Amino acid sequence: MEITVTGRKMTVSDALRSYVEEKIGSSVKVFDISPMSAEVVLRKEKNPSNPNPAIAEVTLYTKGHIIRTEEAEEDMYAAIDIAAAKVERQLRKYKTRVVDRRHHGKKLQEMIQENVVGSDAPPASVLPVLDEHVTTVGEDEARVVRIKEVDLIALNEEEALLQIDLLGHDFFMYSDATDGLVSVMYRRKDGSYGILKPSIETLDD
Repeated sequence: MEITVTGRKMTVSDALRSYVEEKIGSSVKVFDISPMSAEVVLRKEKNPSNPNPAIAEVTLYTKGHIIRTEEAEEDMYAAIDIAAAKVERQLRKYKTRVVDRRHHGKKLQEMIQENVVGSDAPPASVLPVLDEHVTTVGEDEARVVRIKEVDLIALNEEEALLQIDLLGHDFFMYSDATDGLVSVMYRRKDGSYGILKPSIETLDD
């Protein structure tokens, strides 16, 4: 598995790079999921009042899904340890809910294995942000500071639940595989989930 390690506003030593490759590699190799790649970003916050300035971000890319975690600790090695352990738990969840179901002939697993959702759908991209624009206006006006273009993935409700869980996000935008409508799944304060769908009105002739 390819593991890319980069530092953000810090230099990644050879010892630190080797430690990341060992810990992350050990966390994923037992699951035998292919193809898979990992991107690890290490950074340190410069705020002296922050008790946990060392941050390890880990993003795994697998078939049709991404798994992401970010952990902060006082020491970078400790942050890597905790991130690797969390990645292992997330991978176990992914394998249980997705990969193992192929042996039971589930349609979801066939779609993930083929890396398409529906015969007419484009490849299910896992890159959520294609482009980003920043717009600024006067200080006294309402303003749009960021526009993100999202590559929508055609998913059913179960797949969307899995993806938002693996990402750890509070919301996730996708295309409903049943009706084709743009939908937004969001995490509620009580831990449950809701879905926002557009209301389509038609005008009679």
